[in-house]
Amino acid sequence: MVEKLSDEVKYTLSFEGYGEIEKVLVNIAKGLAGVRLSPQDLSDPVSFQIAISRMYDALLKAVEKSNEYSYIAKVKFMDSLGNEVSVAVDLGEEPPPFMNKNIRARITVELYEE
Repeated sequence: MVEKLSDEVKYTLSFEGYGEIEKVLVNIAKGLAGVRLSPQDLSDPVSFQIAISRMYDALLKAVEKSNEYSYIAKVKFMDSLGNEVSVAVDLGEEPPPFMNKNIRARITVELYEE
C-alpha cells in the first residue's frame, strides 16, 4: 500500500508468519551473537578446529557471567521473493500471556525517505 502524507511517500507491506516462544539465557544469546564463521574457517580441518574453539570459549564465558533468563519469540516468515526470514523478538523476563508456545505473527515493513 502506498500512502502520500504531505510530501512524504510511505510504502507499507505486511507479512504473515509463525513462531514459537522459548526461554533462553540472555548472556549466552548475546555472547554467541558475536561469533561468526567465515568460509576460511571451513577451508581445512585445523581452521575448523580453531573456529570451534572460538565458539566454545564464547559459550563458556557467556555461561560464567550470569544465569539471567529472558523469553524470546522465534519468528519465521516468507519475504516477497520467497526466501524464509527468521527473527527473534525479546519478550522480557516474565512469561508472555500466551496459552501455547506456538504463535502466529504479523510483520509490518514501512519504507520511507528521511
